[in-house]
Amino acid sequence: MIDVRGASAVALADGVRAGKWRARDVVDRYLDRIARLDPALGCYLLVDAAGARRQADAVDAAQKAGRDPGPLAGVPLGIKDIFCTRGVETTCASKILRGFVPPYESTATTRLGAAGAVSLGKLNMDEFAMGSSTENSSAGPTRNPWSPAHVPGGSSGGSAAAVAASLCAGATGTDTGGSIRQPAALCGVVGMKPTYGRVSRYGVIAFASSLDHPGPFGRTVEDAAALLEVMAGPDPLDATSIPQPVGAYRQAARAGAAGLAGVRLGVPTEYFQAGMDPEVETSVRAAIDELARAGAKIVPVSLPHTKYAIATYYLICTAEASSNLARFDGVRYGHRTAQARSLDELYAKTRGEGFGAEPKRRIMLGAYVLRAGYYEAYYGKALRARRKIADDFSAAFAGCDAIVTPTSPVPAFKFGERSADPLQMYLADVYTVAPDLAGIPALSQPCGLTRAGLPIGLQTIGPALGEEICFRVAGAFEARTDWHQQLPPDAAP
Repeated sequence: MIDVRGASAVALADGVRAGKWRARDVVDRYLDRIARLDPALGCYLLVDAAGARRQADAVDAAQKAGRDPGPLAGVPLGIKDIFCTRGVETTCASKILRGFVPPYESTATTRLGAAGAVSLGKLNMDEFAMGSSTENSSAGPTRNPWSPAHVPGGSSGGSAAAVAASLCAGATGTDTGGSIRQPAALCGVVGMKPTYGRVSRYGVIAFASSLDHPGPFGRTVEDAAALLEVMAGPDPLDATSIPQPVGAYRQAARAGAAGLAGVRLGVPTEYFQAGMDPEVETSVRAAIDELARAGAKIVPVSLPHTKYAIATYYLICTAEASSNLARFDGVRYGHRTAQARSLDELYAKTRGEGFGAEPKRRIMLGAYVLRAGYYEAYYGKALRARRKIADDFSAAFAGCDAIVTPTSPVPAFKFGERSADPLQMYLADVYTVAPDLAGIPALSQPCGLTRAGLPIGLQTIGPALGEEICFRVAGAFEARTDWHQQLPPDAAP
C-alpha cells in the first residue's frame, strides 16, 4: 500500500515514471483519504473520482507503452474552483454560478494535465476569491487541519488545507492580495505567487485583473517549483502573459541545499511593527538567523510606502471587481438560464441565489470609487500610491537579491473572530498585498509552530521574474530545517 500522507508531489511523479507504482493506485489512495477526512474539513466542493481515475489510467497506459507520461506523471492535484475546467462545474464558491459548466479549460490546468497531473476535483474558496479565511464560501467554510476551530486562511483556503491534510499532493490557487501565501502560512505548506503575467490568467475567473496571480501550492519547495515550471510560460490567449522563457525553478530549489554564499537578503523594518504576534516574530527572526548561517548576508532595507498598501489595494481591487463582476447578472451563467421559464421566475431565483455579503460589499465600494467626481480622489490616487510601492521594491533590490519577512502577522485565527469586522479581516493581508501591487514574485513556507500547534510562515520576495532566487532561498531554509515535515493530525480514523 502506498502511504500518501505527507508525500511529496515530486516523489510521487518519480515513482510513477519509474514504474514503482501505478498512477491509478496513487489516485485511489487520495480518493480514499478525501472520502474519510474531507467531510470534517470541507476542502472540496466537487470530487471528480471518475475523471481522476480515467486520467490516471491514461498515465499508466503511457508509462506501460514506453511513452513519457510527463514530469508530473500521476500527481493528484486539487483545483481551486476559480479555474475553469471543461465539462466540470466551476462556481467560484458562489450561488450565482451554480450549474456553470465551462466549455473550455484554463491554460494553467491544461498545462498541468498535459504534464501528467491528475485533477481530483474542485477546491473550496472565499466567494469569487474575496476573503482571507474561506468563511465567505456559499458552500460553507473550510477548516484548518491543524485545528478545526481555526480558519485555514483565504481565499485559497481549500487549496492550502487540502495539501496540508494530504487530500492532494499539490493544488492550484490565485493570489490577488495574499490569497496563496497567507493560507499557505496558516496551514503550514508552501505557496508561490509568481511575477504578474508569468502564469496565464486565461480561463481563471477574474476578481481584479491587474492583481490576479495564479500559482501553486506544494508540500515542499521543490513541489511548488515543479508545478510552477509546468504552469508558467507565454500564452497567446492572455495578452498580459510574459514572453520570456520559464526559469529552472526545480534546479534553483535544489541549489539552495548548497547554501546561500554571496546572497544578500533584505529585512524591511516596516514588516516588524507593533501588533505582530510575538511567537510569529520569534519564529521569523530565528528563520532569518538560519538563513544567515546558510551563508546569506542580512542587510536592512526600507519600504516606506508599505503603510499605504492595504488602503491602496482595497481601492484598486474593489474598483476592478465592480467592473469584472458586472457580467454575473443571473442570465448568462449558471443553472438559472436553463431553468427559468420567465423573467419573473428568473428575478425570483436571482434574488435568493445571487452574490454573498463580501462580493456585494466590494462591488459597492468599487462602484463608489469609480463614480464621476470620486475617480481621481480615490482610484487615481491609489494608482499613484501603487507606483510608489513598486518603486520602493525596486530601490530595495538595488541593495539586496531578495527580501525576507513574515507572511502573516498572526497565526490562524478562530472562526468568527474577524468576520464581523471587515477592516480587521482586511488587515490579515497586511504583509502580502504589497508584492501583488508591485507584481513581483513571493513565496511562503513553514518556519515554525506556535505553542498551540499552529503553523507560522516565512515570506521570501524577489524582484520581477526573480522566481529562481525565491526558490533558492526557500530551498536553503528547507534543507536546514524540518518544518515542512510537520504534519497535522488526521481529523478522522
